[in-house]
Amino acid sequence: MKVASPPAPMAAPMHVSLAFLERRVNVWLRFGQPVREIVLDRWRRVAVFMPGAVCCRVKWLGNDFGTALWQLMVLQAPRPLDDAQRISGVSPGARILLRADGEPRVKAVLAAVEAIDAAGLDPCAAAPLYWRMVDNRLAARQPLPAYTPERHAAHLAREALR
Repeated sequence: MKVASPPAPMAAPMHVSLAFLERRVNVWLRFGQPVREIVLDRWRRVAVFMPGAVCCRVKWLGNDFGTALWQLMVLQAPRPLDDAQRISGVSPGARILLRADGEPRVKAVLAAVEAIDAAGLDPCAAAPLYWRMVDNRLAARQPLPAYTPERHAAHLAREALR
């Protein structure tokens, strides 16, 4: 008698909370292509990403004395059976490819993203390994590597072999 295999687990879409309150809170996407955006009210919305999608969330918090927090995360929506970290404002969680805290580091990553845009490439399509390398370089206080069209072609070739 043939036994049916259990169905493959379904991955839930990733929900990223975004907000804007002038001079207090600004949580926005630098890049990412949500499949849907849910507007909660004037100040809040939620971007929905399918499994495997990559996005960059920037968080800025201020108070009466100026900037209180700068944070940037490049996140990948988890696929079925992927590990995921719990992140405030991200449900059910995400794979953190890069995390930058503090204004100098966030601005350095934003400059790298601008360079990718200037090269005519989509930062969402950049290799996840590149974002992890940038994270490691930030931690080691080393210069950030450039994401070139050649590096992107190598990433696409590697993905085609999977």
